[in-house]
Amino acid sequence: MVSRIQHPAGGYKKIFETCGELNEPIPAIVVGVIPEWLSGSLLRLGPGLFEVGAEPFYHLFDGQALMHKFDLKNGHVTYYRKFVKTDAYVRAMTEKRVVITEFGTAAYPDPCKNIFSRFFTYFKGIEVTDNCLVNVYPVGEDFYACTETNYITKVDPDTLETLKKVDLCDYLSVNGVTAHPHIESDGTMYNLGNCFGKNMSLAYNIVKIPPTQKDKSDPIAKSKVLVQLPSSERFKPSYVHSFGMTENYFVFVETPIKINLLKFLTAWSIWGTNYMDCFESNETMGTWFHLAMKDPAKYIEHKFRTSAFNLFHHINSYEEDGFIVVDLCTWKGHEFVYNYLYLANLRENWEEVKKAAMRAPQPEVRRYVLPIDVHREKQGKNLISLPYTTATAVMRSDGTIWLEPEVLFSGPRQAFEFPQINYSKFSGKNYSYAYGLGLNHFIPDRICKLNVKTKETWVWQEPDSYPSEPIFVQTPDSVEEDDGVLLSIVVNPGADQRPGYLLILNARDLTEIARAEVEVIIPVTFHGMYKP
Repeated sequence: MVSRIQHPAGGYKKIFETCGELNEPIPAIVVGVIPEWLSGSLLRLGPGLFEVGAEPFYHLFDGQALMHKFDLKNGHVTYYRKFVKTDAYVRAMTEKRVVITEFGTAAYPDPCKNIFSRFFTYFKGIEVTDNCLVNVYPVGEDFYACTETNYITKVDPDTLETLKKVDLCDYLSVNGVTAHPHIESDGTMYNLGNCFGKNMSLAYNIVKIPPTQKDKSDPIAKSKVLVQLPSSERFKPSYVHSFGMTENYFVFVETPIKINLLKFLTAWSIWGTNYMDCFESNETMGTWFHLAMKDPAKYIEHKFRTSAFNLFHHINSYEEDGFIVVDLCTWKGHEFVYNYLYLANLRENWEEVKKAAMRAPQPEVRRYVLPIDVHREKQGKNLISLPYTTATAVMRSDGTIWLEPEVLFSGPRQAFEFPQINYSKFSGKNYSYAYGLGLNHFIPDRICKLNVKTKETWVWQEPDSYPSEPIFVQTPDSVEEDDGVLLSIVVNPGADQRPGYLLILNARDLTEIARAEVEVIIPVTFHGMYKP
């Protein structure tokens, strides 16, 4: 899965440039034949506005949210995009400056205000961004764009119109939730966020949002906290982007990447401070794994520990013979990977991009195995008896269980990230295949498939082409796990015409089935979904 291509021309810089909305959907030129059964919409989110007037956004996760849609019907395809009209976007466009502090960009007071107004602006409290550029997911019959704060934004998946801003704090005890909820087949949703627990110490709440209600009421209004998990540090929660879920358990991986709450609460009183300034690394804690039961909801007191790593994306988790198997896209060490995702770094010439990636934490796909039943008399012995993995779990004298992983894929500066699986059939179950976006020194330049059992790999890659997270869509009535297609938005900035396209691959072997090309550049997208 290692990239075979270099990028000296620097075409990747184009996916980090501002683009405009479209007034109406534009038709795509289809090359190949789209399967008759593939009829629906690919919805994607990412940054589309990288500066406001003369003020730039500095970090990859700062640009204002742009929603994209490829519609597929009867072999024809159209493309459409609109900015999500969040408060952050509307106010920025109105005042022609950055008004709300983003992940790596601080908002400064209005220079037109007098000194007293500017002084009070600093001390009026934290104004959290609602810039929902990370993902989109269904809640009941509605669709919401999200980031990782307490705000989600209801959107119309057909027109891409912005409908309503929702503050989850009105319904739940959370300071924010992940951008990767788990959704069961009946529409029940689970998510995780940090909160204030007992004695004002930090904790993590797993929350449950019920499926569509018979009375058509809003499921979010009936959401509840299911179970609370402790934090390793009282005032410093770990950064969390996703979590794992099996049929009967939740898996939360607490990494050494910490949010300094004191910095966070005072950040908006200090000129020029942003979210990135509030992160720090705990160089001694390593990484902690937490387990909780779903029904009855209960935290399990086992103390699972391992060496330090960054984690953004779980691939899948499942139970087997008294063990929980957890597959992860990790980055080695305790330094925060997001330190390397400032736009200035990503827009550098290719040799400089490579040099920065040499200094950064290195990626690795890992499998950890956690024993559900732990007996202290087995101290010093490997508790894992699954025959197909080399992952270990050893009870130590202090009662902690030390985990060592099985490495499923490792390539220097070559990441398998933004993982996807056949979610509807294999989430929380023993599975074989994961699909991902290949990052070459942080630049997305290939689509990958990994057999997690045999470690066999497949790759789609073309020169000067920059794909997005591949979304798996299952063939109707299929039996095999990988019987389906992958959908990815690809940009080829050097193309003479139609530089952006929707790529459709056979999920079995990553051979191309079709592409739908449009006459526009499409900026980077993070996550999304297929809506039949």
